[in-house]
Amino acid sequence: MASIARLPLTHSLPTILNHTRFLPRRLSFPTYLNRSPFRSFSAVSSSSSSQGDSRSLGSDSNTSIVDDLLDYLNESWTQFHATAEAKRQLLAAGFHLLSENDDWNLKPGGRYFFTRNMSCLVAFAVGDKYVPGNGFHAIAAHTDSPCLKLKPKSASSKSGYLMVNVQTYGGGLWHTWFDRDLSVAGRAIVRDSDGNFVHRLVKVKRPLLRVPTLAIHLDRTVNSEGFKPNLETQLVPLLATKQDETSAESKDKSVSPSSNKDAHHPLLMQILSDDLECKPEDIVSLELNICDTQPRCLGGANNEFIFSGRLDNLASSFCALRALIDSCASSESLSTEHGIRMIALFDNEEVGSDSCQGAGAPTMFQAMRRIVSSLGNAQVTECTFDRAIRKSFLVSADMAHGVHPNFADKHEENHRPQLHKGLVIKHNANQRYATSGITSFLFKEVAKLHDLPIQDFVVRNDMGCGSTIGPILASGVGIRTVDCGIAQLSMHSVREICGTDDIDIAYRHFKAFYRSFSSVDRKLTVDD
Repeated sequence: MASIARLPLTHSLPTILNHTRFLPRRLSFPTYLNRSPFRSFSAVSSSSSSQGDSRSLGSDSNTSIVDDLLDYLNESWTQFHATAEAKRQLLAAGFHLLSENDDWNLKPGGRYFFTRNMSCLVAFAVGDKYVPGNGFHAIAAHTDSPCLKLKPKSASSKSGYLMVNVQTYGGGLWHTWFDRDLSVAGRAIVRDSDGNFVHRLVKVKRPLLRVPTLAIHLDRTVNSEGFKPNLETQLVPLLATKQDETSAESKDKSVSPSSNKDAHHPLLMQILSDDLECKPEDIVSLELNICDTQPRCLGGANNEFIFSGRLDNLASSFCALRALIDSCASSESLSTEHGIRMIALFDNEEVGSDSCQGAGAPTMFQAMRRIVSSLGNAQVTECTFDRAIRKSFLVSADMAHGVHPNFADKHEENHRPQLHKGLVIKHNANQRYATSGITSFLFKEVAKLHDLPIQDFVVRNDMGCGSTIGPILASGVGIRTVDCGIAQLSMHSVREICGTDDIDIAYRHFKAFYRSFSSVDRKLTVDD
């Protein structure tokens, strides 16, 4: 496993929280009982038992990345921070940063990555035995999640309060954002002392905003008729009480006007400039998400759950990232590899992927073509890339719907994925998922080879079916694709739930895919 240097985490919690460990101890309990529910330190790995069903997972069964996932989630408030943290971990693991603007000089055995828009990332490791025309073994996920985003002009006031106007991004469960301790994070363009412009990430870590619900005394029918807020007028975060003009003038003069003063509250601009360590007037552009400030943590009587926002789809992104890093951590790990191991983390999946940094753009396939060209030298012909694609395989990794104990009838009765039971392969006859009988079989064979559990999901015929980046990428150049995901509850809530076991199973399955897919694929002939 690669040794990954870590920055100190900023969240701190009372030590009394660690006393949740005083639970009844039985030998049959998994060792995640010994974890503190909140992460206030870093660990590269921890132990997990190998007993019963999904906990007997082969040679990697005593390696867990759950604690590291909590660190990643706590760092990754936005798609920009998730990409920056992935970049940091790749650099720490010895991957070489490329630029899409430069020529690439790649070599077998090399490990590389690049970012686009600081919200999309492609990383890859070239096998020592790679020859032009060999395939790519890729895992694709996404960095974005449903959230609220500041409007270009966010400043407003109502009834004596300073309010922040927002847009809804994606299909969120918006009622869950009420009465949460919220803040802002994202990116800014800042003018430096030389007159140049610098791209900076910003994260205000303290509770800053709140969307208060209406008291039941003023809405007596809310429990009988449902909570149905108007998303334009009633989903507006409160920033502060409004000061009258006289008191405002007598306040600290440091809240100076900026180029954004008409767009955003000067008070908010001052808070952002304090975090960025610049003057408010030097902030020339902002792209901010509203974020829940509650730290991600373990939960459940046995600490068997992860309670967190943005599990969809940072859990998949992190499992793919760590699987790639750890599958090529040693000098010998690529010595017998004939292909290229890759991850692609895209933005804007929650709104259709049609953007420069989304899966609808040819980012991954342009990278593949450049890789083949750089490694092939004079051996590359017109059809070399096409042959490589035919030999390639893509795992589209996005979270899956675990069966809900209170709404089990929402699932087809023979396809009810459970937490702690392994990755879920998603099927849909109408191609809302890219899985085929062939790709499902091959992915299951990898699981079988490494004694990993696997589940299947298909939506009921009387319900609509969501989709993923799988069909977009599969149809882009005709790459074989399987759609899979980690089972979870509360998808698209501000606070979601998944099982700790499933994180480790996904990590092992992805790592097994990198190490074993070529040998499995060689045993099957379809178009002969």
